[in-house]
Amino acid sequence: MSGPLALRMRGVVKRYGKITAVAGLDLDVREGTCVGLLGPNGAGKSTTMRLLTAQSIADEGELEVLGFRLPAESKAARAQCGVVPQLDNLDVTLTVEQNLLVFTHLYRIGRAERTDAIERALKMANLVERRATRVDKLSGGMRRRLLIARALVHRPRLVLLDEPTVGLDPQVRQELWALIDALRSEGTTILMSTHYIEEAQRLADTVLIMSHGSAVAVGPPAELVLEHAGREVIEVYGPPTRLAEVESEAGAAGLRTRRTGTSISILGVDGTGYRAEGERRPANLEDVFVLLTGEEIA
Repeated sequence: MSGPLALRMRGVVKRYGKITAVAGLDLDVREGTCVGLLGPNGAGKSTTMRLLTAQSIADEGELEVLGFRLPAESKAARAQCGVVPQLDNLDVTLTVEQNLLVFTHLYRIGRAERTDAIERALKMANLVERRATRVDKLSGGMRRRLLIARALVHRPRLVLLDEPTVGLDPQVRQELWALIDALRSEGTTILMSTHYIEEAQRLADTVLIMSHGSAVAVGPPAELVLEHAGREVIEVYGPPTRLAEVESEAGAAGLRTRRTGTSISILGVDGTGYRAEGERRPANLEDVFVLLTGEEIA
């Protein structure tokens, strides 16, 4: 995929004492694309987000956001970014519209343009009818949509979403996916960290899988699945002794496996003629994630 870069990271390292939270990370995000950061707790996703917003300063490496070098030009970069934090930091004493108005001032939107900016953000987030509602009266899903609307009020070129649907039920998560899809259709660049594999597979053009501060795989979800897990998987259920036997037999046949609870998945069986008593299913991004990180997403 060609085109100018909205984000560029080269050899980025961030340490907290003896802990290395980000370990030599490289990342390119093309303008107009959606890139998902996928990984378990402690993988370095949120630290990466803090580095890109200059809330944290890298110990080593190079960072560029929208052509601006960080941290020297972080103020100019932030003016063209929208940031949706993982934790809700809305002013609960203000209404929906008042929260947005505050941010039109912070982003220095001209007085004549503020009303239109707020209206557009309300429509994008489907909050027009809630404009006069105080934030403490909103549901969790509405508050999350307001966080996104607040980040969009100044028409940013790049939106950084840190765990945008964490803690939300599946129905509300689907609503937010529709909102993110709408952003993509407008050509907005999106970098999104997430715990949810299906979220990354559904929304991202490219996925970067992180583990222990490093990138272990990067590419379009479908290509990662084909490369690491093949097209078809055999999933076998049984007691630990049976699973150990299946794992050994598959390994002897040169096939990769991944263990999940009471089952073991044999990857890349399509075209091999390999047979095992189990359920055949299409390979997915979860197979790739567990195979490469050895962990399941919480």
